[in-house]
Amino acid sequence: MNTRLACLLLVLLLGWTCAVQATIVDPAWLKNQLGHDNLLVIDVREPEEFLAGHIHGSANLPPMSLFAEHFLLPPLSELQGLLGAVGIDHQRPVLVVGNQDFIWAARLYWILEFLGHQQVYFLDTAWGHWEPGLLPISQEPQPPTARQFIPRIDERRLATKLSVLAAIGYQPILDGRTEAHYLGLESGGARRAGHIPTAQHFPWTQNREEVEGIYRLRDLSSMASVYEGLPKDQNIILYCTGSAQAAVNYVVLQALGYQVAVYEGSWSEWGNDLSLPKVNPSRQPPH
Repeated sequence: MNTRLACLLLVLLLGWTCAVQATIVDPAWLKNQLGHDNLLVIDVREPEEFLAGHIHGSANLPPMSLFAEHFLLPPLSELQGLLGAVGIDHQRPVLVVGNQDFIWAARLYWILEFLGHQQVYFLDTAWGHWEPGLLPISQEPQPPTARQFIPRIDERRLATKLSVLAAIGYQPILDGRTEAHYLGLESGGARRAGHIPTAQHFPWTQNREEVEGIYRLRDLSSMASVYEGLPKDQNIILYCTGSAQAAVNYVVLQALGYQVAVYEGSWSEWGNDLSLPKVNPSRQPPH
């Protein structure tokens, strides 16, 4: 019996809801949830953008607050205080919304899951790109009620330099950067250009579409064919320049049922460590 049928039988026979929930949701879903079930909306945009207009009742986390030096994660104690200050704990469902890049909201989504939060949702539409009037917009921020956030580290969500090195040739590694970076035509600010050996190129931008100025994540059914060649019985490592673009791949792949982890240091670490192996197709002689 497949999972969907099993869930349906549970709903019909026992009145239960299926434990597996869609993590990527649309603005219509959000409209129906606002004011219900204690949902907390976190807006991952710059403070000036947030003050110019935001979903009523949402809290703001500026993108750079989610980074330490060299694009790494802030210290655990700092993250704990940052998340708790905007009202996040493990009992409260969280929805993250961001601008048309999606990368900052995706990074927060990944961080929350790495820290053990199990009720995180991702808005599939860029801020303000929904139907006018659909969601209540405010320019008056409401001070959030602080809560205690206790990290419960899920090590499966995080890859390190050592685990990536061990994965070469054994586990799928996906490079989410541009083609120029993957091919070694540009270094992205690192000392070296190229990509991690055996890494496959899956640019994060293929998860997003723009139709008449409206930015959304592509429908999961269309993305399933993009990733269908990847195994679902192995942990897939994702990286980019600084682990934000890779987080978009993380959101989509996880929603499709893959086991995924983000390499925290990404190319900003790997490309600057001269002891690590790399492949630079732009420097390889033609056959």
